Amino acid sequence: MRYRKSLYLLPILAIILLATGKLLAQQNSVSRRFAVIAYHHGPGEIAAAYPVEKLTHIIYSFLHLDGNCLAAGTNDSISIVQLVGLKQRNPNLKIILSLGGWGGCPTCPDVFATETGRSEFSNSVKELMIKYNVDGIDLDWEYPALGSIPGYRHYPEDKQNFTMLIRSLRKALGDGYEVSFAAGGFAGYFIKSVEWTEVMPLVDRVNLMTYDYINGYSTKTGHHTPLYSTSQQKESTDYAVRFLDSLGVPLDKIVIGAAFYARTFSHVSHRNKGLYRNCKFEGFTGFRDLDEYFSRHDGFKVYWDSIAQAPYAYNPKERIFATFDDSRSVALKTNYALDKGLNGIMFWSLTGDNPQNGLIGIIYNTLNQNNGLK
Repeated sequence: MRYRKSLYLLPILAIILLATGKLLAQQNSVSRRFAVIAYHHGPGEIAAAYPVEKLTHIIYSFLHLDGNCLAAGTNDSISIVQLVGLKQRNPNLKIILSLGGWGGCPTCPDVFATETGRSEFSNSVKELMIKYNVDGIDLDWEYPALGSIPGYRHYPEDKQNFTMLIRSLRKALGDGYEVSFAAGGFAGYFIKSVEWTEVMPLVDRVNLMTYDYINGYSTKTGHHTPLYSTSQQKESTDYAVRFLDSLGVPLDKIVIGAAFYARTFSHVSHRNKGLYRNCKFEGFTGFRDLDEYFSRHDGFKVYWDSIAQAPYAYNPKERIFATFDDSRSVALKTNYALDKGLNGIMFWSLTGDNPQNGLIGIIYNTLNQNNGLK
């Protein structure tokens, strides 16, 4: 009788084992797929103070062009070697080199307009990959075909030249290195800067800069990194993701951005707690220094916008407004990326965080709570 009962139990056990195996496979698949990417600007040694075990990528920002080639100066070389050394703590960590940044690629339109320029650049990237034992390249050309920076050259054909640049890089690097690019999070960029159907099959991901929607050029306050749009502010993380989805961009190649810094504005009216009011840009404050900034400017009160799913703060005494990400909004963005099946979440920048008990930990804990990821 016991033998027969065991026979009856075998199919049940098989089903349980199969289901468990599928669940583990799904979790491992999500764990491998979901990227947690830190942009890092500054000396590489500083990164060692942060929990790099909770990251999948660090993007060193920024290298620049020397003629047609990607160049690493002495300080860059030291920092890259230091970042690569962090793989001793996290063997799965990928170190990526980034070109450009805001104002960091004034000759990009001309260099990438020719086959010679694109080829020499791509070959120089391959040489740096080998020299430093790094894992890929991230293009931060701000922005193809758009006159975003006064006095910078830009041409309508930048859009097509960007596609040819990506093709040249993929040909030179093969499949052994990652190729990604940082994208503006606004509609003008989506329409004018990139041939999405041509580019996305060739890259590992697009890193959406879903921050700075309210910036140094803004004359009214708002949320600089909202998750959702409001009646007063159309552009947001969700708006950007849905826009790219409508263009056929695979969701599993989209990474959304979080801001590990606040933007502050002065001369702001007290109406509506300073939100959507006339203003004058004041500056930046890293998340790690935000509490100290609020204490130094006594009178701040923090609010939560339940529509934008974003925090903000206002000081009526000094008429200062602050917009930023915090623990709550970063957790919501991480959940959003998981729910939408996105490639991951990135942030600018690593040194804006608290080295201990910071926003990186919020991302990591949110992933674990939702998917049991390690």
